[in-house]
Amino acid sequence: QLQLVESGGGLVQPGGSLRLSCAASGFTWDYYAIAWFRQAPGKEREGVSCISSTGGVTNYADSVKGRFTISRDNAKNTVYLQMNSLKPEDTAVYFCASRRASYCSGYTPSEYLYWGQGTQVTVSS
Repeated sequence: QLQLVESGGGLVQPGGSLRLSCAASGFTWDYYAIAWFRQAPGKEREGVSCISSTGGVTNYADSVKGRFTISRDNAKNTVYLQMNSLKPEDTAVYFCASRRASYCSGYTPSEYLYWGQGTQVTVSS
């Protein structure tokens, strides 16, 4: 069974931090770039960050650059998203997805093969 499972979401105050995890099972994880997306109510899904299959290349949306850090541990089949200095506008459901390639190149949803079910992040005082 091919599966991506996100965890680590929750309620946090502005300025706080959360670490999201994306755990994979059922496929060869090491070959694929992994991205995080988010979707806020009433808005389109947007790409947040991507990491290449080896972890050597990362990129970030301008809105999170300098605050979020993506990393991966291929031995554990897990990708992480460390989110610091959170803002209310970061509130969304966060999804991880595996790309159909080993490298990152944009956030077109159709280029991503497998998706997790999402984890809610709420930033509010």
